[in-house]
Amino acid sequence: MVGIYLSGTGNTEHCVKMFVNNVCDDPKVIPVEHAESVEYLRNEKEIVLGYPTQFSNAPKMIRDFVEDNRDLWKGKEVFIIVTMGAFSGDGSGCTARKIRKYGGIIKGALQIKMPDSVCDSKLLKKSYKQNAEIEKRADQKLQGAIASIRSGIYPKEGLSGLSHIIGLFGQRLWYLNKYKNYSNELKISDTCKACGLCVKECPMHNLILKEGHLKPEQLGRCTMCYRCISSCPQKAITLLGKEVIEQTRYEKFCG
Repeated sequence: MVGIYLSGTGNTEHCVKMFVNNVCDDPKVIPVEHAESVEYLRNEKEIVLGYPTQFSNAPKMIRDFVEDNRDLWKGKEVFIIVTMGAFSGDGSGCTARKIRKYGGIIKGALQIKMPDSVCDSKLLKKSYKQNAEIEKRADQKLQGAIASIRSGIYPKEGLSGLSHIIGLFGQRLWYLNKYKNYSNELKISDTCKACGLCVKECPMHNLILKEGHLKPEQLGRCTMCYRCISSCPQKAITLLGKEVIEQTRYEKFCG
């Protein structure tokens, strides 16, 4: 078994690692942006695919990973883990339908509430206590799912027809322009110190820092994972909002 994941703030990384380490005797986990992820997909029978949901869909990077490797999914047994801030609809189901189309076998899916990664919106801000409680409940949910799977019962969250309708009409139809393509709306303010951390962290290699320039430039391939925004020491990067309210990385609330 291998866990392949995209994680912006550490939420999905934590969930995938906890899951794989507890359901498999020989666990392997790798970020989707690593070149070796394709070889792991090719060679392993059981795949755990994890990502943060965006507008009740998978991030563009994950959608491309699934489609670019369409010939490798046939016969694979796939379990999907989706993390969400508040609402996911069929965030797992969108990917499941693609993988089934390519011959994969969907064993089940989990949709887990975690601290919201969108840290440049006041509307989504929660207290430290609230976020710590969310992480605690997420671990409890994972533990329950792991126990259930050991008994042969796989959760199937987000895979039903009702979830499909909720995700489609609740979010996807209204936000098509937000998730259809990679974003070129990342903004870097003049408070940037050109430290280069965002360039190093970006899973899409969307940012470049040219010699002599005061801040990085983007290439229009942002997958909206919020990794650079949640990591920037100067809080100089925004995407959906105009200022960083609070950087909400997983480790901040895990106690």
